[in-house]
Order: sequence, then structure tokens, then C-alpha cells
Amino acid sequence: DHAYRKIRLRAEDVQGKNVLTNFWKTTDNYTLRMFCIRFTKRRPNQVKRTCYAQSSQIRQIRRKMREIMTAQATSCDLKELVQKFIPETIGKEIEKATSSIYPLQNVFIRQVKILKAPKFDLGKLMEVHGDHSEDVGVKIERPADETMAAPTPELFGA
Repeated sequence: DHAYRKIRLRAEDVQGKNVLTNFWKTTDNYTLRMFCIRFTKRRPNQVKRTCYAQSSQIRQIRRKMREIMTAQATSCDLKELVQKFIPETIGKEIEKATSSIYPLQNVFIRQVKILKAPKFDLGKLMEVHGDHSEDVGVKIERPADETMAAPTPELFGA
């Protein structure tokens, strides 16, 4: 469902066949730069094909977006913030807050860069990866009689 998302991770530690990864200023001392994209929405019963916001409206929308993104990022740690990125809750909140200035559609956090990360702490990394210790997935049962039988060769025109 979210196949269009690209998430880059940084390998922190290797334990056997498992690689423990982490994301590249939240409450856990990460400094982030978030990039947001938004599009203006046509008003109901609008005849004109284009819908451009005035420059004063654009400044107000950007100010409101900046306030919402900083409030969301500084109120939680990185793990909780990623859980907000996946269902696009920040984009929906921006869309609601700016609808009185100019209606927007398709508001997304398109990119997040980590500018500064705290020093590597193995205990904190294990805390992030601790809840998924077992393999996730479903094993598929194969019938015993159909196990890797070699196909019989067929001769044509012999």
C-alpha cells in the first residue's frame, strides 16, 4: 500500500545475520529537516481551470506549515515521528489548518533529512529493535509429493 515510499536506513550494528538499523530535533536529540509539498485545490463550482494562491496567502500557508511541522517534531521522539509519517497524519493536519487561508490538496511530507544525530548508543538501538526479535512472516506449507521433481524432457519432431 505504501510502496511509493523510500526509506533510507543507516546500519548501526550487526548481530549474526541481523543488521540493526537506525534513521538518519526530536526529543531524543535528532535534528531533522522536513520537506513538505502541497497543491492548491479548486474551489467548488469554480469555472477556471487553474487555481493560484496570492503571495500573501502562500506566506501564511508556509508559516502555518512550519509551525505544525516543528510542533509535531519537537513533541515526540524519532520512532513516534516515523509512525506519524506513514499514515500522513501531519499532512492531513496541515490541510485542515490551512483550509481557511486557501484550500489545499495532496499535502505530503516528501523528504526528511537528518542533519545531526546523537552519539551511537547500543542500548537505545536495542530498545528500538527489541520488540521484533522473532521472524515476521508466514511459512508456506508444501505438499511432500511435489518436492522439486525434475521435469520430464519432451521430444519434438524426432
